[in-house]
Amino acid sequence: MQPLPGTPEAELQEFLDHKEKREQKNKRKNRPIVILTYSFVLLFLCMFGYIIYFVAAESEKVVANTANRRQDAMADLVKRGSIVSSDGAVLAESVMKDGKEVRQYPYGETFAHVIGYNEYGRSGIELSMNFQLLTSHENIMTQVKDDLAGRKKDGDTIVTTLNSKLQTAAYKAMKKHNGAVVVLEPDTGRILAMVSKPGFDPNEIDQVWEEIHTEEGEKSTVLLNRATNGLYAPGSTFKVVTALEYIREHKNISEYHYDCDGEDSFANVKIICYNHKSHGNVDLEHSIGYSCNTSFANIGMNEINMAGLRKTTEDLLFNKEIPYDGGCSKSSFVLDGTSSREKIPQTVIGQGDTQITPMHNAMIMSAIANGGVLMKPYLVDSIKNTAGSEIRKYDSSTVSSIMSADEARKLSELLKAPAEYGTSSWKFSNYRHKIVGKTGTAEYDSAGHCNSWFVGYSNPEDPDIVVSVVIEDSDKDGLTGVEVAGAVFEAYYP
Repeated sequence: MQPLPGTPEAELQEFLDHKEKREQKNKRKNRPIVILTYSFVLLFLCMFGYIIYFVAAESEKVVANTANRRQDAMADLVKRGSIVSSDGAVLAESVMKDGKEVRQYPYGETFAHVIGYNEYGRSGIELSMNFQLLTSHENIMTQVKDDLAGRKKDGDTIVTTLNSKLQTAAYKAMKKHNGAVVVLEPDTGRILAMVSKPGFDPNEIDQVWEEIHTEEGEKSTVLLNRATNGLYAPGSTFKVVTALEYIREHKNISEYHYDCDGEDSFANVKIICYNHKSHGNVDLEHSIGYSCNTSFANIGMNEINMAGLRKTTEDLLFNKEIPYDGGCSKSSFVLDGTSSREKIPQTVIGQGDTQITPMHNAMIMSAIANGGVLMKPYLVDSIKNTAGSEIRKYDSSTVSSIMSADEARKLSELLKAPAEYGTSSWKFSNYRHKIVGKTGTAEYDSAGHCNSWFVGYSNPEDPDIVVSVVIEDSDKDGLTGVEVAGAVFEAYYP
């Protein structure tokens, strides 16, 4: 019931209505200010929260970034730590000479590319672990004594996954040839050896740097780590990939047969087996065991499709970034379902335009050895302070399953053939440990000059190590990838 006009009740109601309208109007005016105020408060809280997160979780990553110049200033306060192998060999250390801190590399060329150097922008582990080498976790009392005495603190020690015996064996076995060797643990991704030739002596890096910047030395590749950045035609090691595509397209691989006469023509391209050797009637196992070129050219032309092979290569990380923190060149595969058939015969046997790094070849074989699961390769096992206490431990990590467990099992069975009776049997048929793997010869010019490959692993029931080898110009003196791999296996099994 409304109060009568002119009465005190009506005047009170009018006052209250006016007050309510004024409050609502003020609320509408103040709403943007309130929103802005809360926005600033929220922004401040977000910034404050990010600062806390950055200090706790990201600051070390930023300082440790290899492009961060702040690290150079740290060298004024900390004596650069040592780099050691998993078996305790000192690979790099800082010593005082004539009152100056000097970096020494006791093994010279043997570990040159993987350990790197500490000048001219750095390389290798010296670059990737620069921040950690210039970080000191000495105990507090020692740090206080160092500060009072005006001494530098001792930097932390990087314990690598590298094995000095395997590295030295691989380096010596390569003799004077250029090329590369990679040794991995397939179930962990630990890199046990990484050799690249031609090498250089990091103890003489000033002289090396001067030489490569002369007119004569400008084309030198001594600083190139061929293990991770050298791209080569895979030769017959690529037949592993072709065989995988055949397995994927055919349920019963035992049905495959081909009559090899030593040579054949496919799409007007002549394919010749090594030394024109006639292998007779071969199945898929014997095709791999004898590395029969004509049989695999037949598979490429008549048994698989190129769109499928392209997908399989990309499943195996061709044309993709390689998951390795040290940096690795992309391997390439160019054919697809629209490619000319004339390009197929050479491509499926590992010639043509296909290229791969020794590291990538090792990773594919590691996945086969590990039931199809690819583990990420890594070089640093742990960080320790100068007293030997562990500061950080690096663990294995899985990349992905790049093939099924069944596919890996079938490939592993097929890859026993080369060592049992095929292309590597001269070295491994009576070896005390069973070896699974594939040889390869890749011609790189019309004169018949070639590189020799071997990629494989030992003890297939419980794989121990994967070895990937490429030897450049093997035709000069007959040194093969099999011979170098054999030296590594012998060093691993003393």
